Amino acid sequence: MKLSNLAKRMIVAILIVTLVCLIGSVVYYRSLGFFPFLLGLVLGSGVSIAKVILLERAVDKALSMDKERAGTYVSIHHLFRLLLTGIALFIGAVVPQISLWGAAAGIFAYQVALYTSNFQLNETKH
Repeated sequence: MKLSNLAKRMIVAILIVTLVCLIGSVVYYRSLGFFPFLLGLVLGSGVSIAKVILLERAVDKALSMDKERAGTYVSIHHLFRLLLTGIALFIGAVVPQISLWGAAAGIFAYQVALYTSNFQLNETKH
């Protein structure tokens, strides 16, 4: 599957935010106590990267559909991505070996990547 440049930039931004959070957790814990946070971070970041890929595929497919079906298709995919986020947060909350804070940080990496990508696009337009 070929990803657009925007999707690639978002994935790189998610990985950078993940790395920054990981370094912060290592500095904070200064022991192997950061490991549950790492597992949560991997879970949340994996979901964020999956959301980027799913969004790219949904938009590509919706562009080839008629208007009414495309709206329904994109709405269903939006709910699916939201459900995926909820499942990751639920796993982070229920499984004791996975930090909920790490999962939340990984999931918020998507929003940070979206903001930075939007900021970069606006900079290139001006």
